[in-house]
Amino acid sequence: MGEPLQLELERSVFEQKLTDTDFAKLSSFIYKSYGIKMPAEKRVMLQCRLQKRLKELCMASFEEYVSYVFGKNGHQEAVLMMNHVSTNKTDFFREPNHFEFLSNELIPSLYARGGSCKSLKIWSAGCSSGEEVYTLAMVLQKLHEQQPLFDFQVLGTDISTKVLQAAVDAIYKNDRAAFIPLEYKQKYLLRSKDPAQRCVRIAPELRKKTSFARLNLMDDFYDVSGKFDIIFCRNVLIYFDKATQETVINKLCEKLKTGGYFFLGHSESIIGMNVPLKQVRPTIFTKL
Repeated sequence: MGEPLQLELERSVFEQKLTDTDFAKLSSFIYKSYGIKMPAEKRVMLQCRLQKRLKELCMASFEEYVSYVFGKNGHQEAVLMMNHVSTNKTDFFREPNHFEFLSNELIPSLYARGGSCKSLKIWSAGCSSGEEVYTLAMVLQKLHEQQPLFDFQVLGTDISTKVLQAAVDAIYKNDRAAFIPLEYKQKYLLRSKDPAQRCVRIAPELRKKTSFARLNLMDDFYDVSGKFDIIFCRNVLIYFDKATQETVINKLCEKLKTGGYFFLGHSESIIGMNVPLKQVRPTIFTKL
């Protein structure tokens, strides 16, 4: 007997190669629409990631998929395609010096000034599956418990609907929570009632302090309400070329209060850029 049709299709999909023509079309579209660079050396990566999407759509070739992306359902499919294409590397308490600065210097200084710190707004741009958002919430909640007049809200945005749903669910495998200091684990993590699950969930009081939304940093205007006291955009700009990085930073700064703080990832820089930021620490800036 022959193989079942589904197995034949799956084998066919994973034997497919992304042609020069199809790669050029997709990489150009991804760059223009989302700012993500797709040089030739990323062709195999793109092929592997999109093979999963072909399987989901029961398509047997990249040629068929490319026609679908540029067809009448293109806008909807582009959103789903980016769930597979975008890189979502993150951890709790990643680059801990930023959270130490936030806790030991930034928040106390803002509170000493009065006013803005009493209802602090923070934005995590490119939040992936939410670890950065909840790290911020843990640090800020601890400060809030010490100084009840101080309050906060954290917004997380990302291009991938898949990771945003994971962020909203706020459920993480135990190994993902390994970097969370014990004092925060004990206060803000809930263990699964089923020991076999080996996972934790962020406590409700922190989830109430957070919100999530899909946002493309290549949009002309960022549809988020109000202005923010602090913006984290860490390890996101590395996927853009320098001109795009400068454009994105300037648009983010339009949503940052004068005197507000802007955080970049450890491998990112504003050197040579025309942006309204002044460095106060390595990768930490204030808006002029």
